[in-house]
Amino acid sequence: MEKFVPYEKLSKKKQRELNAMKRGSWGGLNPVTRKSANPKAYNRKTARSRKFDSDFEPFCYALSR
Repeated sequence: MEKFVPYEKLSKKKQRELNAMKRGSWGGLNPVTRKSANPKAYNRKTARSRKFDSDFEPFCYALSR
């Protein structure tokens, strides 16, 4: 049985090993891709789509003589 040594008194190498063992994995999930977009930020793509997405349809009158 190993002798108990407080965390603060362990060497940096041992502390890193303990931290790595305690740390969990994301299980294949990338947290960066899961971040939602900032709703207050200006988005060029949506601004451009709104500009061209109008209900206006041009029409012509045919005048006959």
